[in-house]
Amino acid sequence: MSEKLTSHQYLSEAKTTIYLAIPIVTAQLGVVLMGVSDNIMIGRMLGKQALAASGLAHSISFLIASIAVGGLAVISPIIAKHKASGDRESFTNTYFASFKLALWLSILLSAVALLVYIIFEKLDQPEAVSVLAKPFFLIISMAKFPAFFFIAYKQILDGFSKPEPAMIFTIAGLCLNIILNYILIKWMGLNGAALSTLLVRISMLVLMWQYFKRSKWIMANILPTYSDLLKIRNEAIRLFRLSIPGGLQFFFEIGAFSISLIMMGWISENALAAHQIAINIASTTYMMASGIAFAGSIRVGDALGSKAYHRVRLAGNTSLLVTLLFMSLSMIIIVAFKHSLVKLYVDDLSILALAESLLVIAAIFQLSDGIQVVGLGNLRGLSDVKIPAYITFVAYWLISIPLGYYLAFFTSLGAKGVWIGLLAGLTAAAIFLTFRFYQQSKRSVLLA
Repeated sequence: MSEKLTSHQYLSEAKTTIYLAIPIVTAQLGVVLMGVSDNIMIGRMLGKQALAASGLAHSISFLIASIAVGGLAVISPIIAKHKASGDRESFTNTYFASFKLALWLSILLSAVALLVYIIFEKLDQPEAVSVLAKPFFLIISMAKFPAFFFIAYKQILDGFSKPEPAMIFTIAGLCLNIILNYILIKWMGLNGAALSTLLVRISMLVLMWQYFKRSKWIMANILPTYSDLLKIRNEAIRLFRLSIPGGLQFFFEIGAFSISLIMMGWISENALAAHQIAINIASTTYMMASGIAFAGSIRVGDALGSKAYHRVRLAGNTSLLVTLLFMSLSMIIIVAFKHSLVKLYVDDLSILALAESLLVIAAIFQLSDGIQVVGLGNLRGLSDVKIPAYITFVAYWLISIPLGYYLAFFTSLGAKGVWIGLLAGLTAAAIFLTFRFYQQSKRSVLLA
């Protein structure tokens, strides 16, 4: 028989979720601010053409990396589940399998990035932008290799409900990135910003590796014996199978935004630059919401591991409510300060006006964006990744992209049509993923 949830339980769960989410959100924000600082400094120091080139290169590189970023996210709820259940052997296997997974994904996606580099001109972007973007793309793609291992370490810490070290190392990386950007952009131009990203990612990985090396609470009694290696291999294969649909969820969403950027390039350089500014601002709030979603997935995984089944829906509901409050505030801020936000990047009046109009649409989809990312996080906590992958494919590739293309090129909406398509896809994903979570969590409630 299910236990009726009380307001006191929700308040307690909200405090726990927020406490866990704050360092995760701060780390997520640090990652986004690296991109924001890159774009502000590139736009101010090198101009709109360089800004469009960096936006194109970053978007494609992140699209490729999204499979790993989304795939590695399955680690933290599994670690949380093992921790809550006290299953030391399973934790040990998952711990070491996580790094095997990071290595496999690095090799696979590096090969994909190299292929894209070879055929970069086939993207049919403005020639001046493409010439600048190609070498920039190669360097930042190399930076993804250390980033994947850093994410694997971070996921393990998040699963242990110890996200503070990753937060500290990310903020340190942000500060270093700003300093190196200023020096290297002056010295090397646009490619200096890419080199800065590579050096920062390597530095963050070294810091994380040193932390794990010296943390006896993590390393004690989990060094594998020879007989453990086969189990670790099997766990790595299991993680890989979970990571693929988990990664595809993220890939389909990021893919919609990346294809939208390419469509902007077909419209004009100004549209491309305006899109990059608007998406940079919108991604800041998204990454913060995804931090709350990560916390929610960990709380759901912890509830499963503890066999406290009534807490599954409690954790999911709480992360949803916290995200709705945050994204509502974000929506108000974006609308109220859209002009000031865009002015941080450029002074070009034609770009300013277009970017502001796109930000209004971005403000509207804040709620949908927040709900869908929490839906994915809650389902990830249940290790439910296959059906959500299908949902995201339909929402973004069958609704968002075709609708955006039609509105942009067959109506007078132009660039705004692309963003209306994104809004439609995010809303569809939010509805179906939320329904899926309540459908799946109902089983846990009946067990309670």
